[in-house]
Amino acid sequence: MAETARWCDYLELTKPKVVAMLLLTAMVGMCLAVPTLPPVKSVLLGLLGIGMQSGAAAVFNHVIDLRIDRQMQRTSHRPLAKGRVTVNHALAFGVMLMVAGFSVLWILNALVAWLTFASLIGYALIYTVWLKYSTPQNIVIGGLAGAMPPLLGWVAVTGHFDPDALLLVMLVFTWTPPHFWALAIHRQKDYAKAGVPMLPVTHGIALTKTMIVFYTMLLVIVSLLPWLVDMNGVIYLLGSLVLNLGFVWYALKLKFSDKKGLARQTFKYSIWYIFGLFVALLVDHSWYSLV
Repeated sequence: MAETARWCDYLELTKPKVVAMLLLTAMVGMCLAVPTLPPVKSVLLGLLGIGMQSGAAAVFNHVIDLRIDRQMQRTSHRPLAKGRVTVNHALAFGVMLMVAGFSVLWILNALVAWLTFASLIGYALIYTVWLKYSTPQNIVIGGLAGAMPPLLGWVAVTGHFDPDALLLVMLVFTWTPPHFWALAIHRQKDYAKAGVPMLPVTHGIALTKTMIVFYTMLLVIVSLLPWLVDMNGVIYLLGSLVLNLGFVWYALKLKFSDKKGLARQTFKYSIWYIFGLFVALLVDHSWYSLV
């Protein structure tokens, strides 16, 4: 039983749900990179390497955020915060994942290996160590690291940059602020207690709600770009319109209502939104590839 618990603790350190979402966006990038099916080798090695590097970044995030994790109710149960895994063991695990992931991606091409490593550094060090504590715009700037997987998936298959891949990055990048700010409103007291200058803590909930509406409207525009540039067709357009209506509704309701629990509901919807949007991208591409 103890061995099972320890295995689960190490798995939890990698933030598997977050990594799963990142891998979905990477998979969509792989599929959209080619007119038909991407090579099996590129898909398997690409997802494995990106998953390992993403898991490593999550482990390093746990180590660096140990102090505030112990203070915040949302994170106080984490393996490091509870002492179920030591810092040294977590660091060794993270380094192992990082090196293994980089090596796997190097088999495909050097560009995807270095880009994924740069994303790891961007999230685990630049965002977690510096941006998170230095500016209320932390999630806006630092969100770029989390938006990279679609590009990484694309490069894993093609070995080069492409403007269409950057459109996918823009989707996740624009989605990140309203997603995290909704959580920050829900957990405002937690962030204030831990001394993290999230926007609701530094500038108040009212302004944060306004910014959520602004970025949600911006997201609507960005989400139309794949259709406008003929990267995707009508299936994606219809799916994105439905999802956007839901996100705008939640954002406006959050802005003009003080009903308890709305911020958490908006946060949860934002997760389903990005999941649905990338599924729509994949279904649309697959449909038109077959016909």
